[in-house]
Amino acid sequence: MAKSGSTISGVAERYAGSLFELAAEAKAVPAVEKDLASFESMLAGSADLKRLVESPVFSSDEQFNAISAIVKKAGFSALTGNFLRVVAQNRRLFAVPGMIRAFREIAAESRGEVAAEVTSAHSLTAAQQAELKTALKAVAGKDVTISLTVDPALLGGMVVKIGSRQIDTSLRTKLNSLKLALKEVG
Repeated sequence: MAKSGSTISGVAERYAGSLFELAAEAKAVPAVEKDLASFESMLAGSADLKRLVESPVFSSDEQFNAISAIVKKAGFSALTGNFLRVVAQNRRLFAVPGMIRAFREIAAESRGEVAAEVTSAHSLTAAQQAELKTALKAVAGKDVTISLTVDPALLGGMVVKIGSRQIDTSLRTKLNSLKLALKEVG
């Protein structure tokens, strides 16, 4: 059965909101953010972990045991560890990437910042990141927290998402537009 994006989004936002409330109460928001970023990196770097998170084939006990081992080995805080175990036990691991994004947005908003997801064709230097933050701050009118990912398929340029806005300056998109324009002419 296919899951709609809004269902995943709603689940992710509810779980992220609950985690944020608990983290704020415990004054552990930065630690939880760090743990979640670490888990997100693990997820991006491991096909096996990604399969565990996304596949409905694994039982909740199998997911719970695997997540418990990962949490212990990674040394996550008790709050983050308990959160990931509850998510696994409730068979909601498929929504963890959305939960991490939603938590990041909630945390940024509480600090008076706006979160931006940036996908670039190549990794950005510290100077480029600082320049991008400055440019995005001028557009958003607030401090900007950047979440960077690299996608060589973009060929060049970047895609920036801030809230519901998206700015796509990738070479791939420009080439596709040119390709469409040439088809219309010929």
